[in-house]
Amino acid sequence: MDWFPLYNSLRIAAVSTIIVFFTGVCGAYYASRLPRAVKGVLDVVLTLPLVLPPTVVGYLLLLVLGPRRIIGAWALEAFGARLTMQWWSAVFATVVVTYPLVYRTARGAFESFDETLAQAARTLGLGNAYIFWRIRMAVCRQGILAGTVLAFARALGEYGATSMVSGYTPGRTATISTTVYQLWRSGEDGQALGWVLVNAAISAAVLVAVNLLERPRKAAGA
Repeated sequence: MDWFPLYNSLRIAAVSTIIVFFTGVCGAYYASRLPRAVKGVLDVVLTLPLVLPPTVVGYLLLLVLGPRRIIGAWALEAFGARLTMQWWSAVFATVVVTYPLVYRTARGAFESFDETLAQAARTLGLGNAYIFWRIRMAVCRQGILAGTVLAFARALGEYGATSMVSGYTPGRTATISTTVYQLWRSGEDGQALGWVLVNAAISAAVLVAVNLLERPRKAAGA
């Protein structure tokens, strides 16, 4: 059994999760401090990929990253690099699709943060960086980590946008989801079922992790 689809899926999910963690937390922190009207518009823009069909997201990415499009043509001319049909092209798709999961959970956590804790820390002479990482993030970590874990699971199982942007090439761009589809098309139901079970096992482990992360918060609020 060729394990490349599992390796590639984990690689894509890990890279995209790291990206959306830092960008999502940063975006959520600054969005939580904006006026309500501005925040509402920003929410629509940043969370739209969560409700759009994945194939629509993939098509929109192709309009930007394709070799004959603005950014894709520039990258090809300047660096000789295609932004589509590579394994890392799937990272673009998974980042766009999973970003709202981290952004929404992190923003909700930041908005529920008790600002008197930050004010008390400032009176003690603590800097903003220390307050953010050691106090604000410590208080909000459960919600943020839960969103991050869900983003990893979503990236691992992404198919629609990924298949359009990176395609399916065995040993190069194949992921678990695209492999299952190709095996099903070729009538290899046994192998397809094997990959389905692998993906289901990983997803179940992720859901268990999310429940463990959320349990202390629920117990505290009870």
